[in-house]
Amino acid sequence: MRIIDLALNDLLQIFRDWKAALFMVVMPIGFTLMFGVIFGSSGGETDPRIPVILVDQDQGSLVTPFYEILSRSESVRPLYPEDDQTLETLTAQIDKGELAAIVVIPAGYSAALLAGEAPQLTVILNPQSSAGTTAQWAIQNAASRLTNVAQTAQFSAQARTALQPFADATAEQTYLEAGLSAAVTAWANPSISLKTAQTGQVQDAAAAVYSDNAFAQSSAGMMVQFAIAGLIGASEVLVLERKSGSLRRLLTTPMRRFEILLGHFLAMWVMIFMQFTLLIGFAQLVLDVPYSSAPLATLVMALATSIFAASLGLLIGALSKTADQVVIFSLIPMFILSGLGGAWMPLEFTSASFQKVAHFTPLAWAMDGFKNIIVRGQGLETVLLPAAVLLAFGALCFGVAVWRFRFEEA
Repeated sequence: MRIIDLALNDLLQIFRDWKAALFMVVMPIGFTLMFGVIFGSSGGETDPRIPVILVDQDQGSLVTPFYEILSRSESVRPLYPEDDQTLETLTAQIDKGELAAIVVIPAGYSAALLAGEAPQLTVILNPQSSAGTTAQWAIQNAASRLTNVAQTAQFSAQARTALQPFADATAEQTYLEAGLSAAVTAWANPSISLKTAQTGQVQDAAAAVYSDNAFAQSSAGMMVQFAIAGLIGASEVLVLERKSGSLRRLLTTPMRRFEILLGHFLAMWVMIFMQFTLLIGFAQLVLDVPYSSAPLATLVMALATSIFAASLGLLIGALSKTADQVVIFSLIPMFILSGLGGAWMPLEFTSASFQKVAHFTPLAWAMDGFKNIIVRGQGLETVLLPAAVLLAFGALCFGVAVWRFRFEEA
């Protein structure tokens, strides 16, 4: 009960200062709206699918059907190379990470496929890249469909020949091309379709970045960023109580040192969790960001992130000797962790090396968890790892804070 009384006293002091509302609600909402407008306007009509270059060395009848099949993919977007682009320059772009894949349709590919053979496409990609892996799956799927299209057209031509032979080779070719077109259309509009929902890590690079709601990225990003900024007022309370001797006087009461620290930690956690509740509610009700699509997962992420933030706040209060140091120790980590963690820009837009470095920071995991819910449409099982990592970071901060905390002014 004494712990709760101490936490309530801290909260009363925090909310007496108008800056608490500024950092907790006003600024996060303002920056959410600003970044959301920026993301929305920059997205425009841009096709988010992974570009794949199609190099046609065949000039056969199956090239256009293959292009049409690949165009209907939800993950890749086929393009023909420009006049000044050679296979060598395109391959160099893959090595630099500027291009996901190249598909080379070799000479004689169409004729061999229509003859019942199994010719192979040449696919150039970086297997270590997630975009390359996604492109490879889409290309293989399109090639498999093209084989079925060719077989369907062949069967149709053979059945037509059995009923009435073609007048000449031109008539047979015309009929075969019509059959190819009909087969492509049939494959594009199947009578039965299967829709799958992925519960693990998302492999579609486009789906991992984009959302129909332009505020999805900015909502999660500003929420985790200003969870750190909101610690300024709470950490200042610790500094002021140390300077005034209040903490030293608390040691004369029946409260133990750990209980005093736990009371201050509880106040910070309640403050941050209240902030998350308000910002999530605003994003859901006003901006239509789908946090409610997985309410339990959202709750787990809000709890884990607020526990980490409260632990960081306790550490800032333990290390700071003045109110100015509180501001410095809060804002510098906020900017560094937000920039590295993907709060300002999706990490999927950065290099693989940058993403690996980013995941040594807690905010990258917080962004992963929230975006799994509101961008990728996933559920509880996909936020357990991010939440566990955040709790581990929180335990580390809490442990260091307890070790470094001084009840008397140094």
